[in-house]
Order: sequence, then structure tokens, then C-alpha cells
Amino acid sequence: MRFLYFLCLAFLLIMPLSSANAQNYTISSFSKAKKLLLNNVYTDYFQTVYCQATYLPETKQIVHYPPNFNQTVMAKRAQRIEFEHIVPAENFGRFFKEWREGAPACVNKNNKPYQGRKCAEKTNIIFAFMEADMYNLYPAIGSVNAARSNYNFTELPENIPSTFGGCKFKIADKKADPPDEAKGVIARTTLYFEAAYAPRFRLSAAQKQLMKKWAEKYPVTPWECKRTARIEKLQHSENQITKNACILAHLWEE
Repeated sequence: MRFLYFLCLAFLLIMPLSSANAQNYTISSFSKAKKLLLNNVYTDYFQTVYCQATYLPETKQIVHYPPNFNQTVMAKRAQRIEFEHIVPAENFGRFFKEWREGAPACVNKNNKPYQGRKCAEKTNIIFAFMEADMYNLYPAIGSVNAARSNYNFTELPENIPSTFGGCKFKIADKKADPPDEAKGVIARTTLYFEAAYAPRFRLSAAQKQLMKKWAEKYPVTPWECKRTARIEKLQHSENQITKNACILAHLWEE
């Protein structure tokens, strides 16, 4: 605990002042972030981000799918929600040396070194804060979360069919095209994440242009604003992209 405290302190001291109100620097546990979302944020709204399926918060089981949703794709994971990183952990995790190469502390019970996400979680507090940032976490049907993987979002041709039937989520050529209902949330979350964590996460010019297009075309909703306000109080940091959009739409409540 003492070691983690000093890591947190060092992070706060080196953090750029311009992003001090944006980055998560209070919650360093992915599992804790998920519990806070379930127990303190999603208390009166139980729909998934992509397909608007309804779930039971006590069990995380899906109880209502969109019409004609294909439940046979990864059938077991299709039965419950998982918390999805809109900006995938791998897409910012590759920035960290611990993810790419491992670290001295990353040795398993058989004395074999490991790398990747588990090593970055264990040894780099900045990665842990980014991974646990609640603004970037949304409930999704487990099979949709799995199929999306770490693919970038894009707009795929009309003739490509939906991967999940009634939920218009398309995946092809390692790209993902989400339903229109989710595009605004995705865009504002992604733009927030870059603003908060650059240079550890950066969008390509094409990705940024697409996200700006979606953010303008698909405006904030009352629930998106309520969710953002609740997370701000728990995480003690601001998602200024979404908050400003909510203020302009007269949907922000202090």
C-alpha cells in the first residue's frame, strides 16, 4: 500500500497541469471501477451501450434483447453483460513498456516472466488509472464486447450484414461499425480519452475526424449527461467533452 501511495503521489506531481481535471487519478482498480458503476451510477438505467439490451443489475443477466438479436454468437457470453472499454485497453496499453516487454515484478508462480495487460496493471499506476477510468466503461452484451475486441470504430459499407442480427453492429476486416444509437457516446468518450491522456493515447487524423463527425451528428441524451455527472462525483475528475455538450444542450445538473 505504501508503494502504491508513493506511485500515486509521483503521478500527480508529473501530471500535466492542463489535464489535471480530466485524468482519473483516484481509482486504480478496474474491478472497483466496475462495482462503482453498477452500484452508484447504473442505479436506474439498465441498458447496454451498443444494443440497448436490458439486464438485471443484481445478476448482470440479460433479460431482454433487441428483436431478432443473434444469441448463438458466443452463446455463453451473450447471456450477461460485461464492462466494455470504448477505447480498448490494448490500444493504450501498447504504449507502456510493461505491456510490451514485461517488468521484473511480473513473474508467475512457476518463476516465468509475463507481460501484457496483467503486468501493466500490476506495475504501472498510470496504466491502472487509465484502465479504471469510469468514463470509458460501459455495460455491453458479453458477446458483442468479445466480438468487437480492440478494433477501431468506422463506417462500413451498407451491404455488410450485422454480426448480431437485430442489433445493427457490424464487424469486418478488423473494424467495427456500431449502431447509430451508440455513435455519439462512443465519439465523445473517445475524444475525452485522447484529451485526457495524450500522448499515451492518440487518435489518427481519420479517427479524430470521424469522432468529431459522430459527436456533432448524434447529440447528448439526458441519460448520458446524468451518467457523466454521477461519475464526476465519484471519480473527482471531469469529462469536459461530454459535460460541455450537456451544458450547451441544457441537460447538465450540478
